[in-house]
Amino acid sequence: MKWLNDRLGGLTFPSPLKLSSHRGDQIADFVDDDARILVENDWNVLQKQAKEPVELEFFEKSGPRARIHFDPGSIRAAIVTCGGLCPGVNDVIRSLVMQLHYHYGISEILGIRYGFQGMSIREAGTAIILTPSVVETIHTYGGSLLGSSRGPLSPIEMVDFLQRRNIRLLFAIGGDGTLRGAMTINEECRKRAFDAAIVGIPKTIDNDIAFIDRSFGFSTAVEKATEVLACAHAEAHGAQNGIGLVKLMGRNSGLIAARSSIASGYVNFVLVPELPFDLDGDNGFLAHLQHRLETRGHAVIAVAEGAGQDLFVTTNSTTDASGNVRFEDIGLYLKQQITSYFEKKGISCTLKYIDPSYIIRSTPANTEDNIYCTELGQHAVHAAFAGRTGTVVGSWHQEFVMIPMSLATAQRKVIDLDGHEWLAVLQATGQPHLMKNT
Repeated sequence: MKWLNDRLGGLTFPSPLKLSSHRGDQIADFVDDDARILVENDWNVLQKQAKEPVELEFFEKSGPRARIHFDPGSIRAAIVTCGGLCPGVNDVIRSLVMQLHYHYGISEILGIRYGFQGMSIREAGTAIILTPSVVETIHTYGGSLLGSSRGPLSPIEMVDFLQRRNIRLLFAIGGDGTLRGAMTINEECRKRAFDAAIVGIPKTIDNDIAFIDRSFGFSTAVEKATEVLACAHAEAHGAQNGIGLVKLMGRNSGLIAARSSIASGYVNFVLVPELPFDLDGDNGFLAHLQHRLETRGHAVIAVAEGAGQDLFVTTNSTTDASGNVRFEDIGLYLKQQITSYFEKKGISCTLKYIDPSYIIRSTPANTEDNIYCTELGQHAVHAAFAGRTGTVVGSWHQEFVMIPMSLATAQRKVIDLDGHEWLAVLQATGQPHLMKNT
């Protein structure tokens, strides 16, 4: 299937970028408008697809086009950040502003305050003008210069906001909920025949957006979580029957817990949403934890926040402003269950519980994420000027591509329990493949 994005119309104007259309002249090249990147790169799968009467799936390649859809001198751009904080938000904002101002010549860039709520009539006057001098150093600190919020707003009201200000480029930085909100904006723009490009930059610290190699902030989160796990190991190792229990972010995907545990080399148990486990019984988690203490005298546990939700007698049915189900606190629950289990066994242990979530998500981006954020901002601007809308920019097979928002939000990326990454976790920790009694 051809995963093509919505297009606003013809590429009417010459690009202001002084690039080349010829290989080998030592000048960076424009990207052909029909450049494609295959979705699948497994040779066996490709061979099978080639034998079937179906078209190969591909994404449109991102990058600067020789001709563009908008006249940069006649339009405004706006940037909005939504959802929870994540390392790298300010880096993306800075990159967008620098690219829009210096390379495409946009004279006015609006920063919308506090998420989509800043596009409401009552908050319309809170937006700020973003210039290179305003964003020059914001990548050196965490959080979001523009602030953030959760929750939807009427697409009619948001498009009214764009039309009143002649904002033709809207860059929405956020996760699944933000991209869904951006989709409704795009749909309303199309209904009105309002010529505006709505482009998403995927922000989820959990790295759970489908068809993207990784989302920005994930590398920083893994790095910081690895440091916390080392501290938990020091605490556990310094006490008789010491246990270090660390709760990490990961509602539906345990990728932070998995990757940081591999990196640390200290973790003995990784509990993730993708793999249910029992607490009690001969093959339950607590029995395996007891065996670890009896044989090694200490243990470190990394648990993702979405793990073990089936263990609760009643699950939380309420949702936050973004529509996410409020999970029960698996970290505190495990702390209580572990303590109670060893007390009943008459085994003395010392448990240290650490929840670094808000520290990790508000930290500045590391070097790897800083580079990635800079490139994401640049490619988002290229996508908008290429007349693509309702699209998300991201890396796929190490190439920047444009992915329809409808596809990016259709499913979540999770750990493949049959794949190499989870095998690496099992081999690094030594934990059993399954901790279930049946």
